[in-house]
Amino acid sequence: MAFSWQPDQAGLQQILQLLRESQSPDTETQRAVQQKLEDLNQFPDFNNYLIFVLTKLKNDADEPTRSLSGLILKNNVKAHFHNFPPEVTNFIKMECLQNVGDPSALIRATIGILITTIASKGELTNWPELLPSLCQLLDSSDYNTCEGAFGALQKICEDSADFLDSEVLNRPLNVLIPKFLNYFKHHSPKIRSHAIACVNQFIISKTQALMLHIDPFLENLFALASDEDSEVRKNVCRALVMLLEVRVDRLLPHMQNIIEYILLRTQDPDESVALEACEFWLTLAEQQICREVLGAHLERLIPVLVHGMKYSEIDIILLKGDIEEDDMIPDNVQDIKPRFHKSKSHTQQHSIEEDGEDSDSDYGLDDDDALSDWNLRKCSAAALDVLANVFHDDLMPVLLPILKETLESTEWEVKESGILVLGAIAEGCANAMVPHLPRLIPFLISCLSEKKALVRSITCWTLSRYSHWIVNQPHEEYLKPLMTELLQRILDSNKRVQEAACSAFATLEEEACTELVPYLDTILKTLVFAFGKYQHKNLLILYDAIGTLADSVGHYLNQQNYIELLMPPLIEKWNTLKDEDKDLFPLLECLSSVATALQSGFLPYSKPVYERCVLLTEKTLEQINRASVDPEVEQPDKDFMIVALDLLSGLAEGLEGHIEVFVANSNIMSLLFQCMQDKMPEVRQSSFALLGDLTKACFQHVKPHINDFIPILGQNLNPEFISVCNNATWAIGEVSIQMKGDMTPYIGLVLTQLVEIINRPNTPKTLLENTAITIGRLGLVCPDMVAPMLPQFIRQWCTSLRNIRDNEEKDSAFRGVCAMIAANPLGVVQDFIFFCDAVASWQNPKPDLKEMFFKILHGFKTQVGEENWNQFSNQFPLPLRERLAASYSL
Repeated sequence: MAFSWQPDQAGLQQILQLLRESQSPDTETQRAVQQKLEDLNQFPDFNNYLIFVLTKLKNDADEPTRSLSGLILKNNVKAHFHNFPPEVTNFIKMECLQNVGDPSALIRATIGILITTIASKGELTNWPELLPSLCQLLDSSDYNTCEGAFGALQKICEDSADFLDSEVLNRPLNVLIPKFLNYFKHHSPKIRSHAIACVNQFIISKTQALMLHIDPFLENLFALASDEDSEVRKNVCRALVMLLEVRVDRLLPHMQNIIEYILLRTQDPDESVALEACEFWLTLAEQQICREVLGAHLERLIPVLVHGMKYSEIDIILLKGDIEEDDMIPDNVQDIKPRFHKSKSHTQQHSIEEDGEDSDSDYGLDDDDALSDWNLRKCSAAALDVLANVFHDDLMPVLLPILKETLESTEWEVKESGILVLGAIAEGCANAMVPHLPRLIPFLISCLSEKKALVRSITCWTLSRYSHWIVNQPHEEYLKPLMTELLQRILDSNKRVQEAACSAFATLEEEACTELVPYLDTILKTLVFAFGKYQHKNLLILYDAIGTLADSVGHYLNQQNYIELLMPPLIEKWNTLKDEDKDLFPLLECLSSVATALQSGFLPYSKPVYERCVLLTEKTLEQINRASVDPEVEQPDKDFMIVALDLLSGLAEGLEGHIEVFVANSNIMSLLFQCMQDKMPEVRQSSFALLGDLTKACFQHVKPHINDFIPILGQNLNPEFISVCNNATWAIGEVSIQMKGDMTPYIGLVLTQLVEIINRPNTPKTLLENTAITIGRLGLVCPDMVAPMLPQFIRQWCTSLRNIRDNEEKDSAFRGVCAMIAANPLGVVQDFIFFCDAVASWQNPKPDLKEMFFKILHGFKTQVGEENWNQFSNQFPLPLRERLAASYSL
């Protein structure tokens, strides 16, 4: 049947006509063609026509039409392959294998795509002759046949790598890998490139067939080191980067030569090769051996990386670097990237702030849309950043002359790259940079008014990387001049500079916190002025800067003149945005921070905000319910509900008891009950945060539902979902404080899981802290029920809470532990040194809490006797002994 199939000529002409029409620029025509092609799928041999056009009409149809026919067939294979009659399937497979060597490169590539699509539909097992046939075709003396077969094999290796190593197929890789290695020396660069690309698919998974041939693989790779073809060089670099990740042991003996090679390739005239090579330095920095193998090469490597950080001519064209003023030009909708809402999570403030939280950086190119792809500049900057974190101050002797030369350059592109270097090393070389900062920071502040917009924007980013140092110096010298300039840049006439300045200002706000209070008037006037000036995309970043400001200065924002400045533009936006507009996300996040900061100052605006959030939640839940019953109804975007729940949390936290009247007049509790059971972790996370905040603000409305809520909270104490578990844990603690002794019947639903979590290795710090606080609070309200478990958690409990700042939560948790120790003094004996350490971590406990500590410490000392106590306390580190002596006369 398959061999004798011939098309009906009229039908063939009709399909060719459709294929030609579908290449029309007119969207209406295209839509009509799409519909007709979809309708033709009901004819069993329609797909025979498509393969016929692709493989047989070498003279009667142009290449784009034939290729399009193959791509439509590929989509049909994806969607309906299991409905193809067997004779059609066989005809397609046979035609593919017979024509994989078509004279046209475009047609060969299309057939390759078709073959891998069929193969990935599970047909590697149902098409046993496929791999042997392709292997045989590799040996053809005809270049087109060999290249076409290799192209198809490469696509199969990419799409079905795991399957190629399976028992089901008799492990074809055992044959394929040695075969591919033979072609590394082929005279055609295209074939050499295919061969390396095929083998590269199996490096990261350390496939056994490749690991057995690792030596010949390396030999062949090294032999291609100086290949004249850029695709081959790119694949060689890619292979070395992956081998460095998974088989550094095999590269070690050759490491010096490899470093020399990659150094050369990082300067390759073809930027795509240079980018692959540059990845090597990023990967090497993560390896233990980095310092030892790379130290001697820094003098040559660093200048190469710095050179790679300069904008290329093509970058400047793509970034419209010659257009200095564009703030009047509206944004294209497609330029605006989707934003993702980060759900609310309850965290503790630490007495010792840990560093390294903000190393997530985009190298001053935050969302350069034209360059949002990873490129040599970003990769070089990232490599310099990670190497600075390996070599620290040892980089300075190499860097200082380079910095001097680039920063003093009269060419703006060179100067700009020097400023980027300063930002990239800010974290890793922090110590060595300090003596230079008194000169550098004023220099950078002056660069904020450079003529070139791209210099002004990178300077914003670099200054933000030094904000920690700036904030800790006398304000007159650095912070004030920086604020003045940065606020002017927020109102720059160039949109990229506005964006960079807003982001930098948000970083500065996080560092400076309440240090910004004296400047609030100027800051707010600038941000509000920007509201009227900004185009669409930067408005979204402005919301973030305002929200961060509110988080940073807190209740200091609650002054009538500030409120009158800030709220009208926010509320105006709020009123113009429709319920289904995703611009609501950043606005709601911003309002949540503002509501929490303004506290009662937000009251005049709170009713419509509260009601809309409830409505957004209700609408989303209704749509979820409709979609679950009717498959035709689309699933809603749950982010609307998540952001609304988080803003309700912000209102509850800010308004406290004032929110009660709104809660009383709404169905929020029943909505919350549904949200707490949603499949999506982020929805549950935000609903538990809201539950905790409502518990603090108006428990009388939560209490009637406690029977329903606590079992759900208990089911969510699963540390696989860290943030959900964290917020559920915190909410249980808040509920227990309100319930007091009435919590007794519920302890069994939660205590065992909490003790498991606190003892789990590698539990994140925030979750440990919240778990410890909640266990302490449960012990405060039901000491007799929790105290028997003291020995199972007291050590971890003490170490979890020693670094957090004195606050209400810490206070209630320690009162709980004191109550439990009173109920079960033996439970703490084994770990008493940890308890002493935790008590000493308090700066200023309230007098009655201090009294409890005093009693427990002295009770223990009396119990064991003077001599034993002295022996015991001699093990304490000196600072702990001094602290306990000073505060508790021990």
